[in-house]
Amino acid sequence: MLPIMTQNTDDKVLMVRYRQGEVAAFEALYARHKGPLYRYFLRQGLGTESSAELMQEVWMKIIRAKDRYEPTAKFTTYLYQLAHNCRVDQYRRSAHKMAQKIDGADIDVAQLPATTADPEVDAIKSESTQQFRTALANLPDEQREAFILKQEAELSLADVAYVTGVSTETAKSRLRYAFSKLRQQLAENESSS
Repeated sequence: MLPIMTQNTDDKVLMVRYRQGEVAAFEALYARHKGPLYRYFLRQGLGTESSAELMQEVWMKIIRAKDRYEPTAKFTTYLYQLAHNCRVDQYRRSAHKMAQKIDGADIDVAQLPATTADPEVDAIKSESTQQFRTALANLPDEQREAFILKQEAELSLADVAYVTGVSTETAKSRLRYAFSKLRQQLAENESSS
């Protein structure tokens, strides 16, 4: 008999259990990773509809490949490798550069800062969030993706390199440039305020 699943059950263990036919293991994986995966696509500059479609495409690939899954790397590395590939495929299908969408309709409401009793504080928080999203959207695609994989998906540098198909040094360089450009843009915004 398989041990009972807990919130601390390792993702690889859950995926192996799903491969063995335990649907609850897949449900636990989905619940754990659906939010971060969706935000990964949103922060790539995709709209809410495209992000949701690509997220579902990733989960369908996981479902179809469950019998071939081998726990050789962290599950999140496997998940974001699929997400990266789906994003690249979508980009190729569209045959043009994806538009960056940073407007009210494309903001994930769950990610907005909580409101306070002070409208001035709320306005400053909202402006800061918007400035960060704009700065993130202004990064080159490769730097933005490396930043999101590191910060949102919490992947290691080696895993970021693996997912994006580059060397560890290239991934490290992309992250360094992303952080530098974000700091620069945010500092410029603050000094002009």
